[in-house]
Amino acid sequence: MAGGCCGGSCGSNGGGGGGGGGRMPRGGQADYRRILRLALVVNALMFAIEMVASIEAQSMALRADALDFLADAANYGVSLWVLGKALEWRSRAAIVKGLSLGAMGLWVLGSTAWNALAGTVPDAPVMSLVGLLALAANISVAALLFAGRRGDANMRSVWLCSRNDALANISVMVAAAGVWNLGEGWPDLLVGTVIACLALGAAWSILRQATAELRAYHATPAH
Repeated sequence: MAGGCCGGSCGSNGGGGGGGGGRMPRGGQADYRRILRLALVVNALMFAIEMVASIEAQSMALRADALDFLADAANYGVSLWVLGKALEWRSRAAIVKGLSLGAMGLWVLGSTAWNALAGTVPDAPVMSLVGLLALAANISVAALLFAGRRGDANMRSVWLCSRNDALANISVMVAAAGVWNLGEGWPDLLVGTVIACLALGAAWSILRQATAELRAYHATPAH
């Protein structure tokens, strides 16, 4: 997991003016806003698709990934709301997103343990097909958001979520192959743990940078 402060972004913009903060992707804030809107739509659609598929396939990995898409859709919505606002508001929004991501990771860990006791064996072909579709969606979004990966905590949290989602999708397909070859459900449960660890790691990185930015913001003479 990458560190929370990249390119000197932590605290470097602590003056907290109206729009200062992270670097905007080439094309400016308007282009970044359009990218976020597209990311929101893609993640909302993939949440619906993966949730239905997870119920059909009885896959914990797909269900965890579906909730991840839902969390990201909310993430992009919040990012759109704070875009152009003072650094303090963006950092506070990043803290909320970091806490939500951490809560999701803990939920997945608990649900994975529950499914381990139930001994469920998911439908591997459905997992593979939906995992491939989710991977294509996340790679597309991550490519669009690549330029914002070294911005402030709020912009970085958006990039981290997309990057981690693509890694989670690959894990879902690996789990599907394991279920198919072994005829057992433990690869699906293992992926649930992997997704949870990715979520918790990203949450820690986001929270660490956001709190550093807030401290720097309030430490300036004007505040």
